[in-house]
Amino acid sequence: MKNILLLLCLLSLCHTNFAENNIPDGGGMMRKIKGMFVFGSSLVDNGNNNFLANLAKADYLPYGVDFPLGPSGRFTNGKNVPDLLGKLLNLPDYLPVFANPSTKGNVILNGVNYASGGSGILDDTGSLAGDVYSLSEQLRNFEEVTLPDLEAQVNLSSEELLQKYLFVIGSGGNDYTLNYFLNRQQNVNVTLEDFTANLTISLSSQIKKLYSLGARKFVLMSLNPLGCSPSVLTGPQRSCVPELNTAAELFNSYLKSLVDNLRPQMPGAKLVFVNQYKIIMDIIKHPLSKGFNDTSNACCKVKSREEGGTGVLCERRGSVCADRRRHVFFDGLHPTEAVNVFIARKAFASILMSEVYPYNVYQLTKL
Repeated sequence: MKNILLLLCLLSLCHTNFAENNIPDGGGMMRKIKGMFVFGSSLVDNGNNNFLANLAKADYLPYGVDFPLGPSGRFTNGKNVPDLLGKLLNLPDYLPVFANPSTKGNVILNGVNYASGGSGILDDTGSLAGDVYSLSEQLRNFEEVTLPDLEAQVNLSSEELLQKYLFVIGSGGNDYTLNYFLNRQQNVNVTLEDFTANLTISLSSQIKKLYSLGARKFVLMSLNPLGCSPSVLTGPQRSCVPELNTAAELFNSYLKSLVDNLRPQMPGAKLVFVNQYKIIMDIIKHPLSKGFNDTSNACCKVKSREEGGTGVLCERRGSVCADRRRHVFFDGLHPTEAVNVFIARKAFASILMSEVYPYNVYQLTKL
C-alpha cells in the first residue's frame, strides 16, 4: 500500500509541489522579458497613493515592517505580488511608481507601477477614498507620459518595444465593495450579472487599448475572496459573507472567459488568468497544511469605523502580530507577504489549470 501511495505521489500529487518548489531559473531565456507594467488597485500598488490626496494610504508603520525599505505604500507587511513576480522573472528590484516625479528617463526601462489603492475599473469607483487613479487614468498615464519617454530612451516603436514586457492587471474588487454594494440604493435596478458584464466589457476595452499600443503578454489577476476578509466577517463564528464571494466568483468566471474571447480579437496576444481566489481559499480552508494558523484576524491593529478609522487599514504605529508568516491577512483586507509568496509562486509555476489558465507565467515568457 505504501508503495502504491508513493507511486501516485511521484506521478501526480508530488509533481505539483515539485513544479512550484523548483522554480525554473529566470536567467538567459527569461531575459526576453525586459520588464513589467502593473495596473490595478491596492493589492498591487507599490506606492502611487503616497503622492495623491486620499485616505487609502499605507506609507506608515506597521505597513512595510518586513519590507527592506520600510513603509513604502505597499498595503502589506512586506512585498506584494508584483515584487515577487519580478524577482522570479529576474527583473531589477521594485518597480518605480508613476506618481513619483522622478519616474522618468532610465528609471522606466524595466517597467512602471501605475496601480492606485481604492481605484477600480469604473471611473467613479474610489471617489469615497479621494484622489485615486482609476484604471482608465492609469492607462492614460502609461500611453501619454511613460510610453513616449520609453520610445525615446530605446529608439524603438511601441509595437517592437512592448512585446518584451508583461502587462499585469489586478483590478475590480473595489468596484464591488466601494461601488456596487456600497451604493445599493442607486443600483437597485442593476443586477449583479449586469454590473459584472459591464465591468468585463470595460476591462476588455482597456486590454484591447493596451494591445493597440503594442502590448502582447498579459497577466490578469482574479479577485480575492472578498467575503472572507477580516473587515467583513460576521457573527461569532467569523463566517465569510456569501454575497461578496458570489460577486467575486462571478467576476472571475467572466475574467477567465475573457482570456479565450479576446484571443481571436487580438492576434499574437498571450493572456494568463491567475486564480488568486482559489489560491487564497485553499489556504483558508486548509491553513495548517500550508503553514498558517490564523485565517480570520488582521495581523495589525485595525482602527474601526467607530474609532474614526476605515475598518480596513492598520492603525498608525499600532501593534502588529509577531507571527506574520502564519497570518493570512495583514490588515482588514490585504494578505500578508506570506500569502503573496504563495500567489506569486503559483502564478509563475503552477501546472494546475484551476490556478493558472491556460498556462503559467513562466510558460508565457517563452511564447
